[in-house]
Amino acid sequence: MSEYDLVVVGGGPAGLAAAIAAHHQGVRRIVVLEREKELGGILQQCIHNGFGLFVFREELTGPEYAERFIRELQSVGITYRLETMVLNITSQRLIEAVSPGHGYELISARAIILAMGCRERSRGALSLPGTRPAGIFTAGTAQRLINIEGYMVGRRIIILGSGDIGLIMARRLTLEGARVLAVAEILSYSSGLTRNIVQCLHDYDIPLLLSHTISAIRGRQRVEAVVISQVDAMRRPLPGTEIEYPCDTVLLSVGLIPENELSQKAGVALDPRTSGPQVNESMQTTVTGIFACGNVVHVHDLVDYVTEEGQRAGRAAARYLADRMVSGDPVIRTIPGPGVRYIVPHCISPQRLDGALHLMLRVDNLYRNARLRIASAGHILKEIRRELLTPGEMERLRLTPDDLVGAVSEQLTISVIPYESNR
Repeated sequence: MSEYDLVVVGGGPAGLAAAIAAHHQGVRRIVVLEREKELGGILQQCIHNGFGLFVFREELTGPEYAERFIRELQSVGITYRLETMVLNITSQRLIEAVSPGHGYELISARAIILAMGCRERSRGALSLPGTRPAGIFTAGTAQRLINIEGYMVGRRIIILGSGDIGLIMARRLTLEGARVLAVAEILSYSSGLTRNIVQCLHDYDIPLLLSHTISAIRGRQRVEAVVISQVDAMRRPLPGTEIEYPCDTVLLSVGLIPENELSQKAGVALDPRTSGPQVNESMQTTVTGIFACGNVVHVHDLVDYVTEEGQRAGRAAARYLADRMVSGDPVIRTIPGPGVRYIVPHCISPQRLDGALHLMLRVDNLYRNARLRIASAGHILKEIRRELLTPGEMERLRLTPDDLVGAVSEQLTISVIPYESNR
């Protein structure tokens, strides 16, 4: 059995940042376990720019962003294992893993950081009607095939869903010579970042069909056409609105799901709204000594925020290993109020805050000229005005220990105050 002070499961941006931050705090026996053939996670296939604007104050591609952390990891001598699949994690922090180099092995850890990222929702989760021909891909799979494997997935493309990967692939496919006929979104608003809608759709004259979905897929050996219909308020196709698009490929960009099978095996409590672990201000889960960060906790918009969260988890794990993490302090739970879908972290101990804390949340609808109200038992602690709130863009609210002085209960509620209520 191998023994380490800290085991980081996942070598993507969250895991790399966490391992490096823990090393800077004095932790030396660290190992990063990564199931792919290289470190960097999803960044290796994201060859577009737009990364690093907050962390490095410059615009990088995904591989360039990952390379900076990989080089730092290697320069400080942190151990990492590639092609290593973690099979199980127990609440006693015992890890079962298998790899070509070590076979089946047991790894004992004093602390664990979960950084497994997320996976894409597939066609099976959507119950799309129609035949089951070749030519239907998730957007991330198509991205890997084109950017890493060098294969073109199709020539006439329909994209279902307006997630960021789908928007970016609409531009990528256009640049490769394909024709993206339309992006269909079942919601009345886009689920991607505004900058991606502008740069990837508007700049290339690609139509975005809101309140539309695929109502039929046609073809036997290969996709031959899809039927797109408008939907009603209950998201049901409206008869008489069908339009048929001859095409050979369908890409699905319909959401990401945090990879938490290992978290469940370790006994970590999950939040049903995010499908990720419940964490406190230190990114510690409900199991002592097990931390989580990045997209395994909740789906982020920007890798810069993933990095910051990983660094916070790494520093907290170092404090835990040094027996400097105080327990038993009063805890304030964060509660999503009207208009808010979820909040991370799920609980806060003001005594443990070593500076400002960012609460991360998503709203449940599109709001203009609204306010985000932070309150405790009806007592308003803080209000932030926003010109636009959209579920496609994560909100970050900065809280200091002074902001929590007025908390008069064990709960902190964040609500959206719509424009009509402002007057």
